[in-house]
Amino acid sequence: MGLFRRNKNNNKPVIRQIIDLIPQHLLARVIQQHNSDKGCHKYKTYDQLVANLFGQLSRCSTLEDISVGIGVSKTFIRDLDLKQSPAKSTMSDGNKKRSHKVFESLYMSLLSYYGNLLKRHTHRKVVEEVKNQTILLRDSSTVSVCLGLFDWAKFRTAKGGIKIHTQWDEAMMMPNLVNITNASIHDRKGFEEIVFPKDTIIVEDKGYWDFNIIKARVLSQNVFVTRIKENTVYEVAEELDLPENEDQHILIDEIIYLTGQKAKEVGINQMKFRKVVAYHEEKNTTIEIITNNLSWKASTIAELYRRRWDIETFFKLLKQNLNVKTFIGTSENAVKSQIFIALITYLLLELLRRVGVSGKTAFSNFVEKIRICLPFYLSLDYVINTIRPIVQKAEKPPPEDDLWTTVQLQMF
Repeated sequence: MGLFRRNKNNNKPVIRQIIDLIPQHLLARVIQQHNSDKGCHKYKTYDQLVANLFGQLSRCSTLEDISVGIGVSKTFIRDLDLKQSPAKSTMSDGNKKRSHKVFESLYMSLLSYYGNLLKRHTHRKVVEEVKNQTILLRDSSTVSVCLGLFDWAKFRTAKGGIKIHTQWDEAMMMPNLVNITNASIHDRKGFEEIVFPKDTIIVEDKGYWDFNIIKARVLSQNVFVTRIKENTVYEVAEELDLPENEDQHILIDEIIYLTGQKAKEVGINQMKFRKVVAYHEEKNTTIEIITNNLSWKASTIAELYRRRWDIETFFKLLKQNLNVKTFIGTSENAVKSQIFIALITYLLLELLRRVGVSGKTAFSNFVEKIRICLPFYLSLDYVINTIRPIVQKAEKPPPEDDLWTTVQLQMF
């Protein structure tokens, strides 16, 4: 798929070429769906999207930074397809009043539009036993905020926090469901949907451990893979043989029954489960994993749980490279809008990195290169594949006669 032109120069700045990766019909559809331009004459949904994308890519920490950055050149404003640069007060009103749902819908639409392309360029190692099954990973990340400014984001008595509950599609290596709440909401209550189509694999940390959810998933023929809580009461029904010459990181593989009072009350104490204990070499620790699948190799179960760390890596990259820790608005709607636009930015950058870059490059290095080149009128292909950290010699100035001719021509 040709995402961009294959020459050096372009008549649009780099940031506009990134914005153009958002198909106009998708944007028009979500605007119509949420009626997000009703009553707006100047600062429309597109303007807010551009302003916030510019803020994300430029790492602007205030509305003033965004206003100055976009308004630095009238030509730049025009080439962003804007009629004027946004004022601070206008941006503040837009962030507060325009529903974040329009940007949430746009993110989901882009994910659907580019989904197959993202799947083909994940460069991930397939787990053979489950290669044709849907694998979903769930986790959350908390961002600390000042409770005095973000009074809706209650966490503890004197502390505020925002929690980003995220469901990760392992095939696309992208979030396919995000719910933003105050940090006091427990992980297992972060999503309304707890069961999925038959044979879906759900990988979670022990923060999602809940006997009612386990029962619902078993009855729906979902497969769960998670950490077992330390205080879980169980009995070993059978110890399974370990492979002799492979998978040496697997220490224990056994069939168990959950025999605690809560398991009996819920009615899962007669169900068989599998407990696998794996050694984590990097952290020099063991991990106790439980699943309702009794037939996979123990190494498959351990590898599925290890994939959960992909979502932790995503949170780390998001916080390091985009603005999801410093907010340009304090209302709940403004915060959610900023986070969903950060996700849109992440998706577009990952799309370019995976599909456009020839060779391997770290996400953080890639983002920095894009950030440096944002206002330049260079093609994306040239920026991401040709520009290198090498010494460049300055170009010699033209002869004085040619320079004078150039100045005269520019005057008329």
